[in-house]
Order: sequence, then C-alpha cells, then structure tokens
Amino acid sequence: MSKERRLYELWLKNTADDPQAQEDLRAIAEDNEEIGDRFYQELSFGTAGLRGIMGMGLGRMNCYTVGWATQGFAEYLYRMGVKNPTTAIAYDSRNCSEQFARYSAGIFAANGVKVYIYKELMPTPALSYAVRELGCDAGVNITASHNPAAYNGFKAYDSSGCQIGPETADIVQQSILSTDIFSGVKQMDFDTGLARGLIKFIPDSFVEQYIDCVFRQALQPQICKYAGLSLVFTPLHGAGNRCVRAVFGRLGIEQVHIVSEQEHPDGNFPTCSYPNPEDKAALKLGLDLCAKKNADLLIATDPDCDRLGAAVLHNGEYRILNGNEVGILLLDYICKTRQKLGTMPTDPVAVRTFVSSRMADVLAAHYGVDMRTVPTGFKFIGEVITELEGQGKADSFIFGFEESCGYLSGSYVRDKDAVNAALLLAEMACAYKIVGKTTIDVLDELDARFGVWRSEVESFTFEGQRGMETMSGIMERLRESPPVQIAADQVIEVLDYNRGEKLSGGVRQKANLPKANMIELRLEDGNCVIVRPSGTEPKLKIYYTITGKDHKCVEQKLRDYKQDCGKMIG
Repeated sequence: MSKERRLYELWLKNTADDPQAQEDLRAIAEDNEEIGDRFYQELSFGTAGLRGIMGMGLGRMNCYTVGWATQGFAEYLYRMGVKNPTTAIAYDSRNCSEQFARYSAGIFAANGVKVYIYKELMPTPALSYAVRELGCDAGVNITASHNPAAYNGFKAYDSSGCQIGPETADIVQQSILSTDIFSGVKQMDFDTGLARGLIKFIPDSFVEQYIDCVFRQALQPQICKYAGLSLVFTPLHGAGNRCVRAVFGRLGIEQVHIVSEQEHPDGNFPTCSYPNPEDKAALKLGLDLCAKKNADLLIATDPDCDRLGAAVLHNGEYRILNGNEVGILLLDYICKTRQKLGTMPTDPVAVRTFVSSRMADVLAAHYGVDMRTVPTGFKFIGEVITELEGQGKADSFIFGFEESCGYLSGSYVRDKDAVNAALLLAEMACAYKIVGKTTIDVLDELDARFGVWRSEVESFTFEGQRGMETMSGIMERLRESPPVQIAADQVIEVLDYNRGEKLSGGVRQKANLPKANMIELRLEDGNCVIVRPSGTEPKLKIYYTITGKDHKCVEQKLRDYKQDCGKMIG
C-alpha cells in the first residue's frame, strides 16, 4: 500500500463521525491519482500561510488543516514567550470562509488566545488595521485572494500587521508537523468562546475608523466634487463593496455605477470563474456597463479587496491598465501633487518589488525619492514601513506597489489595500479630467520624458503533484544551465536568489541576495527576464522588463523574448 493510500485510509477512519468528510473521501476511493494529489504532501505553511483547493486531505483546505495551522500558530505564540496572547481574525466571501474563521477562533480560544473577530466579511487590509489598532500579537485572514472558487486559504500576520516572514513560517510549520492533526488540536465551540469572553466581535466603529484612515490618504479630495467623473465599480462578488463605495461617497463622486451582477458576496463567483482584476474576462461585465454609461473609469477589486484592476476610456475605447501602469501613474501623481502642495516629506521613500517596473526607479530619481526594492510579496514592503516607523520616520513612506495590482500610500496598515488604491485612482482620474486629460495621455507623456518601458508577466499553469515536480525541474534546469542569449540579446548576468549566487562571464560566485525561489536574467540595454514559481498558485511566472526608444521596437522585442522563453520553459 502506498503512503498516499495509507494516509487516505487514516483520514477515512478518523473522520467517521463527520458525514461531509466521509462523503468527500469515499467519492475518490477508486481514484488513485486524486488520492495521490491530496495526500502526497501536506499544505505547506509559508509566508502566505496556507492556500489550496478545498476538500478532504492533507493537501487540501478543510477544517482539519485549518485547525492544524491554528494550533501550530497558537503554540508558536507561546513558544515566543508571549503572555496572554491575542489575535484578530477576518474573512472574505469565499465558500467556507466564515466557517473556517469561526473554527479557527474556537481553537485559539481553547489554547487561551483571546480572539477579536469581525462580524462580517472585510477587506484584507482591515485585518492588518485591526491587528495594529487592537495591539494584537497575531492575525489570521481566511481568504484565497484572487484564486478561482475552488480555493481558500489561511493568511497569518504578526504583531506589526505584516504577513509573517520566512523564519516565523518555518517555526509554525515545525509546530504543525509535531501535532497530530486529529488528536492534537485543542477545540472550543465558537459560542462557548463568546460566552466566556475569550472571543469578542470587533465593533462596527472599527470599520469606520479604518475608512477614516483610508480617506486621510487623499491628496486633494475637494477636486472630485467638480470633475464630473463617471465611474463603474465592481467588487467581483467579494469584500470590497461597503468600504470602496464609502470612500467614493466621501470624495463626493456622484456618478458611481455598480455592476449589479457582481455586487453581492458569492463564493462561487458565478460571473467570473477567475475573480482576478488583472484578468480581462473578470472585467467583462464592468466594461459592458462602462459602455452603457459612457463612464470614464472602471475600478474592480478582488474577493478580499487587496488588489485593484482598472480600465480607462481613451479616444472612445476602453483600455485595461496593467498593475505596473497603475503603479507608475500613482507614483507620478503622488510625487508631483505632494510637491505642488508642499506636503512631500524631506526624505521620501517609495518601495517596489523586484519584479515590478523599473521605470519606477527613473521616476523616483526625478522626484528625489528613495526607491527601495524588495522581494516579491507585499509583506516585504510592510517591513520597510515598519522599519521606518521604528526610526520615527513612518511619514517618509509615500507609496509602495507590486506588479500584481497591489498598492498602498499610507502607514496605517502593512498590507496592500485596494480601498486605498480605489481612492487614489478615482482622485487622480478627476485631477486629469479637469485639465482635459486621461491617464493614458499621462502615460504617453511619461514615455516621452523618461523613455518607453514595458513590463509584462506571463504565467504557465502546472496543476497537481506532477505539475509541482515539473516546475521544480524547470527551475533546477535554469539554475544549472541558464540561457546565454534570449532573442538577439546576450545574457550578461544571472542571479540565483535561492542559492545566493551570481553567474557573470562564465564564473559563479556568492552574492548577497535575499532568499527567494527566483532566477533573474539580466540582458543588454537594461532589459531583464525573471522566472519564479508563484507562492500562491500552481503557476510558473515569467516577468519581462524591456525598454527602448519607441513603442514599436519595445513591442517587437517583447514578442521575441516571449517566443524564446516559451521554448525555454518547454
């Protein structure tokens, strides 16, 4: 009997009093491939916590794996010497999110950890806000962000309101693996926890306080009442409806049209199988409504409302902005507006992730802003803000972004915030409309001043056990035998962030690089290609950054790079 089959039988035995688990497990009794996928390894607890397809098994999201993770996280708090630990919990619109959140709360309570939990679904950044404002030692958000409906997740946060770092994740993982998933998890009924005062609901006033903090990030909100901006908003069946519409109301934007089919929470995401605001298909209903209303702007937020997608009406057509374009536009708007208003700090700091547009570096230098680069993941941007706060310079932070549609302009939270981004984008669109411009006009102006930059990401999906093995094989092959040329350009330098090595001129040497499963290929003229497996999806991602004298040359080079890299991935 294989290891996977033995684990399957063990789960079948230990869930005998759980009808739902029994039904799910017995349905795959003769499907060895499915059993292999579910039991070949447990969901790994990393810096994003847990994330996976829902279902029974060690490699799936279910009450047992959520409980396992919660028990490990609670034990970690005690291991770190935290006395009378507290945690905040939030959840989004996904199927089972509220159930998992309440189950997790009960396990924390059984371990003596006091819990503060939101009464209703909330944006991810509201969890970071609660951790900080309540002075909690930890936080948990039940969400799978923008993944398809089959997924859910368990995001873990530290006392600063940041997602946990790699060292913490390793310690929690050790605690998890040393605990029996069936007999080692302490449990308490949610209502019992409430009655004993170990679980408390976060008051609604906190939500208003969070919205207040978001609105304080507006730079010139008074202009929005007079711009006559018409916008369409869709929360994509997620948690953004209440808070995003609240900031639009405070800005005084009267023409806000809601995509009614996507307005209300629904974990099945019936109108968009992939509720990612980067995905054109997810924006279709929003674009259709834009056309009907002749709206200037479309804003979409993902299910947990930490990512934002946008489209702009320009010359009679709607153009979808990618994450880098929004990041560049907001960085430029914040810098020039702060300079105009005299609110730029004396030592301004902005942050981008390694895989985000390097045009940001050029813009930052122009405005005298210290642009810092960090590994992929908004937690690293949050760590920079926390470091500045420790130096008494939290106000120096003016903006941070990542190419995957994550943005933040204030220090009130330590995570990307689509409510904040929606506020800024709407205000920026109003500012440009008043002077007869669109954001596309501004992008063209920036290209003319600073050169044409194109950043794009390409994803290759590898599902299941075989997919993970294939991705690992591709990364290992690139480490051992990286390409010497992509299209017509020579690879000048290869950086292996996992091994901490640099390959240049045929010579490998140690390099001081942050630890990440990522390979960067630096080419001629400042171009680069980065390859990394996603930390949250079964995908291998390739990030292209290309610059040149005009759009035609850049687009041709991008096509050539994609063709070569497609062959490289196989």
